[in-house]
Amino acid sequence: MDKLTNFSLRFLPIFLLAATLSAKVTAQQDAQFTQYMNNGLFYNPAFAGKEKGYNFSALHRTQWANYSGANGPAPITQLLTASGSLDNTNLGYGLSFVNDNIGPTTNQEINLSLGYHLRLRRGVLSLGASGGVFSSTLKYDEWNLVNPDRAVPAGGRETQMNFNVGFGAIYDQRNFYVGISSRHLNEPGFDFGEGAIGNQLRNHSYLNAGYRIRTFAFWTFEPSFLLKTVSFNNFSYDLSVIATHNQKVSAGLAYRGEESVSLLVGYSLLRDNSLRIGYAFDLVVGGLEAKSPTSHEFMLTYNLPQVSREFQRAIQRTPRYRF
Repeated sequence: MDKLTNFSLRFLPIFLLAATLSAKVTAQQDAQFTQYMNNGLFYNPAFAGKEKGYNFSALHRTQWANYSGANGPAPITQLLTASGSLDNTNLGYGLSFVNDNIGPTTNQEINLSLGYHLRLRRGVLSLGASGGVFSSTLKYDEWNLVNPDRAVPAGGRETQMNFNVGFGAIYDQRNFYVGISSRHLNEPGFDFGEGAIGNQLRNHSYLNAGYRIRTFAFWTFEPSFLLKTVSFNNFSYDLSVIATHNQKVSAGLAYRGEESVSLLVGYSLLRDNSLRIGYAFDLVVGGLEAKSPTSHEFMLTYNLPQVSREFQRAIQRTPRYRF
């Protein structure tokens, strides 16, 4: 690892290793989101079809804004999700796409999720599985090594793809919910530069939970947390509390362990509050020597209710009968 620059961004690049030796990476490789409470499908496939209707979301995150290092700019991430449910069944489906730019690397991921939702006592138990493709691109001309090696190309780029699977479960009892999930179960590997650069995408596991508190004057409060681990070798966490008035205006605070504090705001549009915009501002409080102090996250969601077709029997009159 001494042949790499001191490129220290959100996590060490997915290709953190020596120029001639493969190395194991246990730092977080997944993209991170401050508005994690509104992006359940990214972490857990059991969210697929959990809410009735059709749900769409788009998110853009600029991390450590205006940062520029030897190995390129700071991470920029986009996330798109869509989910729905099958009529007259307990099944739901979802589709997610992630584009994560981290200095000299670009990772893209597309997953199809299937969820099964079963009433259990006073709540709903949801089980989910996902499968898809993880694509990783290494831009050699943007990757600056302290000690260049002949085995590593000096320019160009290389892209590799591999299959990716995950699973998850959620129990939701109206006032509270708890979920567990695991991504990259098969730990797909990547081997660049004809074997000179190798890296494996590690298994990421998540535990998330939240509690919904309904109070007077149309106010609701929702504290939540997200615990993250990579191969159960390292752990990190996010904590947040969001206050919402009349399902319209929301504001809250969040904390990412040893990394940042955040302000979150949201506003619902349209008469049925189906269109919602959200924004999160992160103030970095840890590791400022290798980061810029602010991050920004914009999110747009749209919920389209299911249309129930009800046919009313028409009254027919004949000379002999009346219905």
